Amino acid sequence: MPATQTIVYDTGALVAAERQNARFLALHDELLTAGIRPVVPVAVLAQAWRGGPQHRLSRVLKGCMVVVDDERVGRAAGAMCATAGTTDVVDAIVVVTAIAHHAAVVTSDPGDIGRLADSVRVSVRLFDV
Repeated sequence: MPATQTIVYDTGALVAAERQNARFLALHDELLTAGIRPVVPVAVLAQAWRGGPQHRLSRVLKGCMVVVDDERVGRAAGAMCATAGTTDVVDAIVVVTAIAHHAAVVTSDPGDIGRLADSVRVSVRLFDV
């Protein structure tokens, strides 16, 4: 169980949910049992959602708080992409959201998330799924 109060899920975490990744589902259940409600930026949901009945993903989302991004998040994510030399704005939004919530990140791509955080000299705890 992560020793943290807040968790942000990236797209890889939601994909893991839909694929019934046992490690991810166990972590998600532990978080909910501990009273931790994972945060999902709406851009992450948009990147993972493919329409139709995605029952597994929908079940996981019921325990999450989906947050709407605003201009401040958009500007910070764009600037972070420029600093890191990347174009993945959704990953940057995940990092901006994690920073704002003092949160760890559950990700399938710790290299990219870590590089973005490092680019702005912020340490973000990462959990690989």
